[in-house]
Amino acid sequence: MPKHIRASALTALTVAALAAGTVLTAPAAGAAPKAAAPKFLSASQLPPHPASAWTAGPVTEGFPEGLGSCVSTEGVPSYDYRHREFRTDLDANAVQLTVVADTTALAKALAKHYDDLIRTCADRIEKNDPDVEAEGRDYGTLPVEEGARVRGLHTETSWGATDISLLSVGRDGRTVTVVRWGQMGDFDDAPVGAFKKTTTTAVDKLY
Repeated sequence: MPKHIRASALTALTVAALAAGTVLTAPAAGAAPKAAAPKFLSASQLPPHPASAWTAGPVTEGFPEGLGSCVSTEGVPSYDYRHREFRTDLDANAVQLTVVADTTALAKALAKHYDDLIRTCADRIEKNDPDVEAEGRDYGTLPVEEGARVRGLHTETSWGATDISLLSVGRDGRTVTVVRWGQMGDFDDAPVGAFKKTTTTAVDKLY
């Protein structure tokens, strides 16, 4: 499988992350008062599954393991993370993360940081595990609030396991949300149109 994300992209991310670090970790002068907690997707707002209904878990404090290896808390401040996980009776699963930053500038930098991590995820997976081939795809931006971007990630192991994920990052003011959908399969199995609708709903629904 061709590698669509080269090492140069990873180097560019490192440089950008170092530059953004001064923004991400800069102390906020007079932090804004705490706003109402952002709202989360409901099970019915996930891409429809052809054979099983979605079930939504409770909204939970903390950073979710369900985001996989693409997105992490490394290199960013210790925010108050909240998330909700979703599942079907079969192999599909999903998760939504929300983060409220102190300022819109910090939120903008955080959204870019998360999108950069997703953009370079395939390259990092292949670098860290020679038994896995990975490919990322860019499905473009969405005109919702301060914007959102949707990407796809396909992985295949040397023993034949294949998985497809769709991930998006969106922002509404000081709040960033990340949504991930995943199941067994490849890009042909990805409900890109439905996931774009889910992402638009997720960002619109925050407030």
